[in-house]
Amino acid sequence: MSTSLLTPGRRAVLSRRSLWLAYATAGYNLLEGLVAFAAGAAASSTALIGFGLDSFVEVSSAAVLIWQFRSRVPEDRERLALRLIGVSFFALAAWVTFDALRSLLAGGDADASPVGIGLAVASLIVMPLLVRAKRRTGRELGSATVMADSTQTMLCTYLSAVLLVGLALNALWGWSWADPIAALVIAAVAVKEGVEAWRGEHCDDCVAPLPAADAGPATACADSCCTDRKA
Repeated sequence: MSTSLLTPGRRAVLSRRSLWLAYATAGYNLLEGLVAFAAGAAASSTALIGFGLDSFVEVSSAAVLIWQFRSRVPEDRERLALRLIGVSFFALAAWVTFDALRSLLAGGDADASPVGIGLAVASLIVMPLLVRAKRRTGRELGSATVMADSTQTMLCTYLSAVLLVGLALNALWGWSWADPIAALVIAAVAVKEGVEAWRGEHCDDCVAPLPAADAGPATACADSCCTDRKA
């Protein structure tokens, strides 16, 4: 649905939904980060501690979305909100890279962490649900900020999978190098998404407006999330 076809009432509903999804994301990630820190300290696991910091980066992304949609005209804050989310991607990539390289070079051995494994499994269940809800809302609303935030949440899902694999391999076979290698791949993806958020290039996920009955097929996205896109 094109954003131009949204009634004011429907737009208000979608804006409130975006706000509550951001609150849910912030609340879950705050709890996730605290548990990860505690479990990481108990097991001397740099992966778990790094995952906890990633959770707080995710909280910062949700906070940006909350700031935007608490405005009476959220669209006026779209550009700045996108750039702030882009900064959070860069912060995430920087930390994950630093932590992964430190784990590889230090070669420290972490203890098995059943709590960490349980936390990773829980995140793999919760995060995809949030991603799906955010993307459906962002597409209908035509909000590049909501779409960028959904990508941040998806990266958290990937990191949850990396954490789970790393903790499992370490617990079963002592392969402590497995998760920092995979985490470096995630960091590269985070840099790419950060650049796109900074430039406002999240329109591929937006729905193009429906063409008029006497017009040819739509060839490009023209939603509000695309109006500021740079070449």
